[in-house]
Amino acid sequence: MVTADQTPKTRLAALPTSAVSDALDRLGIAGQALGITPLDRSFRLVGHAWTVRYGPVGQDRGTVGDFIDDLGPDDVVVLDNQGRLDATVWGDLLTSTAHSRSIAGTVIDGVCRDVDRSLTLGYPIFSRGNWMRTGKDRVRVEGTQVAVSVGGVRVEPGDLLLGDGDGLVAIPFSRVDEVLTAAEEIERAEESIRRAVEAGTSLREARRTHGYHDLQHLTGRTS
Repeated sequence: MVTADQTPKTRLAALPTSAVSDALDRLGIAGQALGITPLDRSFRLVGHAWTVRYGPVGQDRGTVGDFIDDLGPDDVVVLDNQGRLDATVWGDLLTSTAHSRSIAGTVIDGVCRDVDRSLTLGYPIFSRGNWMRTGKDRVRVEGTQVAVSVGGVRVEPGDLLLGDGDGLVAIPFSRVDEVLTAAEEIERAEESIRRAVEAGTSLREARRTHGYHDLQHLTGRTS
């Protein structure tokens, strides 16, 4: 049951990405970021998107990370580097700074480096992987707090993000309540199925009783 003091972020933090993914499917929202995974499977992040869009450098050298001083607690840094794997846009100094500012985590459509710092601090990074080659003099910031693309998903400033060992999902700010309501219903139903099976009910019967096959559709119902 949702109580009056539960914020959307608090409600989202209690859910797995799998339940949110099913809710997104039910509502016809493309929010599953393909290929964006955590450096460590234990990493979780939840927060509002603070976005950065990168592009290749031109005649000027550009910058890669000065924006970090503008972020605060509970922000999630979302970096759109167009999926590039040949130049990093996040490393040791950014990880240390973000951790010290209690930033909720970093999401990169691209790669990072200096992963040991992230693992030591327990600072969650979700990306396409890691490589050591710097992005300095190779990429530049094209815009901050603008719409970006991450794993084929459009992410706008303020959208709510959830990441865990299964990957990353993004919820448009205007659809947060309905996605959370659907995800909570789906998670309750699946938990009821697990309890029924543990008590000796067949999986077939437990799924039928709790409407498993309808959970990703608008006909889904509360167990």
